[in-house]
Amino acid sequence: MMKIVLQRYLSLTLLVLLLAAHLAFPTYAAESTLSALRDYLDNGGFAVEKDGRVIAAENPHEMFVPASIIKVAASLAALHSLGPDYRFETHIFIDPEQNLYIKGFGDPFLISEEVAVIAGRLKELGCERINNIYLDDTAFATTAAADGSGTSDNPYDAQNSALAVNFNTINIEKDRTGTVRSAEEQTPTLALMAELSRDLVPGVHRINISWDSRDGIEAIRRYTGELFRAFLQQENIAGSGVIAFRSVPVSLAPFYIHRSSRTLEDILGPFMLYSNNFIANQLFLAMGAAEYGHPATWEKSRQAMETFLLKKFNLTSAEIRVVEGSGLSRKNRVTPNAMIRLLDAFKPYGRYLPEEDGRFVKSGTLKGVYAYAGYFTEGDTIDSFVLILNQQRNNRDRILLLLEEIYHGQ
Repeated sequence: MMKIVLQRYLSLTLLVLLLAAHLAFPTYAAESTLSALRDYLDNGGFAVEKDGRVIAAENPHEMFVPASIIKVAASLAALHSLGPDYRFETHIFIDPEQNLYIKGFGDPFLISEEVAVIAGRLKELGCERINNIYLDDTAFATTAAADGSGTSDNPYDAQNSALAVNFNTINIEKDRTGTVRSAEEQTPTLALMAELSRDLVPGVHRINISWDSRDGIEAIRRYTGELFRAFLQQENIAGSGVIAFRSVPVSLAPFYIHRSSRTLEDILGPFMLYSNNFIANQLFLAMGAAEYGHPATWEKSRQAMETFLLKKFNLTSAEIRVVEGSGLSRKNRVTPNAMIRLLDAFKPYGRYLPEEDGRFVKSGTLKGVYAYAGYFTEGDTIDSFVLILNQQRNNRDRILLLLEEIYHGQ
């Protein structure tokens, strides 16, 4: 009897040891991988989750400059304030002299195709003539460009405005004879294009329309007015006159209210894919206006963001600071821990992030800033991860592979 009991005891002990060895191996492998990836860290932090728990982290409570991964925070705040089914509006007015007033409320996707729809709708509603075109952009009161943006002709420096078309960029084709035309089928050739192409070499160029203007707002208004005029003419709506800024008279009722063909959720996919800074800050400003009323300002949006992060996630300024929504500003700060919490909340929309090699990843890049945030996947499960480097060495791809090795090894 004693022999049988002893055999059972030894068998049970052996089984426990075998299980312990099996369980210990991934932990040993993870520690070995963690040690290897720390060699790539000069100044940075990361965190990786699996099944609702953090399985690896370094400097999780230290604040870093996040670059474009902060767009996840801006998107969450906009979804909270506006709702995923929200559609931006553009209000159209016509006075007794057949002058057109266009009042914008920050639609980030007021693109050529959308302006064509508006012109067609005006024709359907009986509009036969438009004289002057007045632009009302008073729903935004931004006295300065987004913090961190520059004055280059690059589209990522495009200014924000309550009334702007085609992301405040213009696509131009210039041939060797100097002839200039629109480089996209959906956009008519405009007079502004010839002026903006003066110093461009032959080829196709997409540029920020206000980069060489003393007053960027004037260039934005002119572009919007010229585009609307071109589409009105395509609808055989007669008339001519000035293009200028003027607030809508309080006595005028809207002739037509255009609701964007895209919901806020529809915007997320292309927004994240192209990491569009203009869209990010249009959403950021609209979110502030939704919380504190028009006109939208940077300060209203910063306050709205701070309140949202505190009430929804109990995140304070010691863990995240957002001064603008695109990630251009080096005043933005976030800890890996805070970013993981935001990514967890963003999971219902996580598959809108760019997909590569079976993971969903938003990148962020500034000089000396290299970041990734997104989701590793196993089957239908997605788990949050973040990596932020504030250093000269760009080792993020090597570190990402090591983090993924740890994730799949658990």
